[in-house]
Amino acid sequence: MSDATGYDATPEEPKSAPADRSTHGPLDESEANAVRPYVDLGGVKIVPRADLQLRLEVEDGTQRIVAVAMDYFGSTLQVQPFAAPRTSGLWAEIRGQIVDQIQKQGGTTRIADGPFGPEVLAQIPATVAGETGARLVRFVGVDGPRWFLRGVISGDAAVNPEAASHVEDLFRSVVVVRGNTPMPPRDLIPLNMPANAGDV
Repeated sequence: MSDATGYDATPEEPKSAPADRSTHGPLDESEANAVRPYVDLGGVKIVPRADLQLRLEVEDGTQRIVAVAMDYFGSTLQVQPFAAPRTSGLWAEIRGQIVDQIQKQGGTTRIADGPFGPEVLAQIPATVAGETGARLVRFVGVDGPRWFLRGVISGDAAVNPEAASHVEDLFRSVVVVRGNTPMPPRDLIPLNMPANAGDV
């Protein structure tokens, strides 16, 4: 069933976010410190830090930047910003899709209550140096004003509480730039190279 806008009309899910999101992040551009230096990647801004390595993930064929990956404290945090409805959240639906995808890959998942709300803890089949094993990954998500920010945490922060606290702080420091361009919910907010390519 579609509504007047042509989008499928489904029951609205409440937004999922930490109670202090608007002050402690992830922040909307309107909530961020305007004088703080950021690496501007279009849909997100990242606070530069010592020992933080930024990588842009590019889609084959289209050459479109589809994610920002950050290597930090022996861990990797990948973030993607998506357009979202003004009043309802996307994380509940997207969590379900992640669980389905991982189970189809032969992995296992469980939902845990994390610092950002519900998160998916996954064991994904992986081959390392010819040995078949499982990679531990955390999927986190936050519904903001007209946007949804997804994070994928792997490496030490998926298993080590001290490394996790550093990467969780990194996720909190992300600023999402939704912009005023109309976009269907679930569309990736465009990402781009920073003006100073040396920042990445």
